[in-house]
This record gives sequence, C-alpha cells and structure tokens, in this order.
Amino acid sequence: MKNFKRLTTKSDRSLLLWGGILTVIVLLAVFANVFATHNPTEVNLKNVFSSPSANNVFGTDNMGRDIYSRILYGGRISLSVSILSVLLSTVVGTLFGGISGYIGGWWDSLMMRILEALLAIPTLIIMMALQAITRGGTVSLILIIGLTGWMTTARIVRSQFMELKEKEFVKAAHILGTPPRKILVNHLLRNSLSAIFVISIFNCAHAVFTEVSLSFLGIGIPPQTPSWGNMLNNAQNDMLIGAWWGGVFPGLMIVVSLLAINFLGESLKKKYGIQGGDI
Repeated sequence: MKNFKRLTTKSDRSLLLWGGILTVIVLLAVFANVFATHNPTEVNLKNVFSSPSANNVFGTDNMGRDIYSRILYGGRISLSVSILSVLLSTVVGTLFGGISGYIGGWWDSLMMRILEALLAIPTLIIMMALQAITRGGTVSLILIIGLTGWMTTARIVRSQFMELKEKEFVKAAHILGTPPRKILVNHLLRNSLSAIFVISIFNCAHAVFTEVSLSFLGIGIPPQTPSWGNMLNNAQNDMLIGAWWGGVFPGLMIVVSLLAINFLGESLKKKYGIQGGDI
C-alpha cells in the first residue's frame, strides 16, 4: 500500500501517463503489420479522398491509400530514424563531453570553443544542405541528424564529469591508484547515466521533429516511403479541397508523440533530481 501511495505523487502519475501513451504509440508502430487494416502502399483510385468510415477509419488520401495504416507504418519509419540517430548522437556526445570534462585544462577550453562554434551554426540549414548534397535517403538522414545533434549531450556529459571528478570517492580512487579507464567507466560514466538517459529522451523529440520537418520539405525520407513528414507533405493540397483528414490525423499523431516524449523527459528529470538549464 505504501508503494502504491508513492506512485500516486504528481511526478509519478505524469511519468506513468506519458510513458504509457508513448508505449502505446511505439507498440502500434512496431507491430504495424498486426494493427494496420490495409496495405499502406496499396493504391485504390476508385476510393480517393474517402472520408473517415468503418472501412477506412481515418479516410484515404489522393491515391486511395488508407491513412490509418500509413500512420502506423509511417510511425515505424519516423520513430526508427529518431531512435537510431539519437543512439549515434549519444555515443558521439558522451565521448566528446567525457574527454573534455575528464581531462580539463586547456584541452577542455579548446574543445568547448569548438563546441560553441558548432552550436552557433544553424543546424537545420546544415541538415538541409547535407540532405540535398547526398540526395536524401533514410540512412543519410539518420547519420545527418545523429552527427548534428550531439552537442547538447556533450555539454551535459562534460558538466556531469567535471562535477563528479571533484567528489571524494573519485579522489579516493585516484589516491588508491585506480586506472583512469576504470574511474571513467565505473565512477564518472556510471553516475552520469541518468542525465545521459534524460537528455536522450529530449533528443528523441528533436529528432522526430527534424525528420518530420525535412520530409515535409521534401528532402527527408524518400517520398515513396510512408512517414509522418511525407504524409503532411502529401496532404498540403488535399486540405485545400476539403480532405482535412489527410493532414489532421498524421498531425495529431506527431503532436501527441512529441508531447509524450517531452513530458516523459520532464518527469524523469524531476524523478532523478537532475538540475541544469541545458536539459
């Protein structure tokens, strides 16, 4: 009973609510082949712009494709791009920030100047240029988002390492002759995992938004592949002729997903007691 009462705090309720919503969205995307009612790429020119009905719960688009099924399969693509790019950015950011924070001194100052210079460059413009140069593609999009989204993680990890290396247990490890590698992994990295996890959650929201933005502009996921951004791109003209469902339902899924990820991140931030304006 006491454990149940602990879970009924405002922070825990928020964590369970948004975590539950996000879990449902992820499961729908992962098992899209189970929950989808139609083939997402099946064209039916006799059923174009069909409004929501029992057969097509979210209606159909300008090619008669089922919007509900395309949202599920599109979520699989959009969320996969987000997760894979965040894994890449987390590895790069942790390495960069960890080295900077652990070594300190002039090396840290140099690395921070490099980081600040990179942060000053408009990221979206860089990604648009790189996507145009590489002619798009899902793999290149993952690499571009991952390799342009690690800077915030690096700042957080550096801050954590610099704070932790002044703790008594880390100083004691140095005095006892513990190898630097073990200090880095067992003391600094291990005690920074909660902060790294939380910033990765927020980075997932940013990655989803980036994929949607680039695909909406036509330079993200290839047009023939269903993704949330591509669906919004395709629905631009449809909404002008009254087929509102083509843009509203994918848009709602994007909004709910971003809210769930961000509120989950905020709840975890409070739960772990993480401070700092960077997160």
